[in-house]
Amino acid sequence: MSKNPYTVLGVSPNASDEEVKAAYRELAKKYHPDNYANSPLADLASEKMKEINAAYDEIRDSREKYRRQRTQRNDYGSNFYGEAYSDDKDYGEYVEIRRLIDNREFIQAESELNTIPEARRGAEWHFLYGKVYLSRGWYYEASKAFKTATTMDPNNEEYKAAYDSMKSESQTFDERSDNVGGCNTCNCCSSLLCADCCCESMGGDLIRCC
Repeated sequence: MSKNPYTVLGVSPNASDEEVKAAYRELAKKYHPDNYANSPLADLASEKMKEINAAYDEIRDSREKYRRQRTQRNDYGSNFYGEAYSDDKDYGEYVEIRRLIDNREFIQAESELNTIPEARRGAEWHFLYGKVYLSRGWYYEASKAFKTATTMDPNNEEYKAAYDSMKSESQTFDERSDNVGGCNTCNCCSSLLCADCCCESMGGDLIRCC
């Protein structure tokens, strides 16, 4: 597992772009290869510099990606991220949690989500928790979380697409169960199949034989 880029730079996920940049420059100045010419530590300094550069690039790219998504989907002039994006601190929190989910570090993502006070758990919080649930194959909980996110921020197409996908998959498997004479009275079966399908779309596989 790769190192957390914020840990590498020694900054909080809530740090501003300027704070991240300042930390990067300070470390780059300290570990620049020119400072270790003809030194037995030259190789170590070079590896450290690569790590610093990679961390800075990852943070910068993830934040830029987030800003693009926010701009593209804010079609109604409302706050795209709903209550979750009331200030810069929230922005930093959720950027980092999205990064963890993108890297399939779901346990750490859940841990970070749980540290956010209930008063600040807006639409984005519920949407990301839905992704954590989905990674475990917890279809019912994921669907419920996506529904809450959509209710809190009905203009957000990402939230709506996630919730609609869960409903669509559930209906599809219910129909398949009816057609093959399966246990169509048992919602848990179709839920598991739906969760497996959704997990596969995220790169996982809940039910290996399907």
